[in-house]
Amino acid sequence: MNKFFVVLSVLLSAVISFADVFPTNPDLNLTPGSTCDKPDAYRYPEKVPYCSRDVDTQLKKEVIQDYNQKLGYKIETRAEYKIDHFIPLCMGGSNLKDNLWPQHKSVYTITDNLEFIACEKMKEGRLTQKRAIELLREAKLNLKRASAIESQINQM
Repeated sequence: MNKFFVVLSVLLSAVISFADVFPTNPDLNLTPGSTCDKPDAYRYPEKVPYCSRDVDTQLKKEVIQDYNQKLGYKIETRAEYKIDHFIPLCMGGSNLKDNLWPQHKSVYTITDNLEFIACEKMKEGRLTQKRAIELLREAKLNLKRASAIESQINQM
């Protein structure tokens, strides 16, 4: 029985250490999210302001640096991350630093399809910008809910 607890303890330590290496969701102090205030166009029946993708390399480095220095992460291998728009551009998100965070590939495999589906529903006029942002924020802040939220959006 003691061996079981030793193995369990080692496994839990490994999981906790791994989880501390990268963020699994945006930190609301650094990345509260923001919407496009200087649109290039307007989209969907709702006329949602749209900003074209425009995040330069230096800003991406600053976002990673902030998450490392201010939150203690150890993001080193850039190839495993993308700089994600907390509020996606297709939902009217901005390119400003307060809408960007370093998203690990294990996270974006969960959320990218959800973003696509939600924006398609906005395009069809079945989902408002406000509700799409609420649902996506909930999914990105609580990945365990992402699948249920995706199902909910698919039913719209």
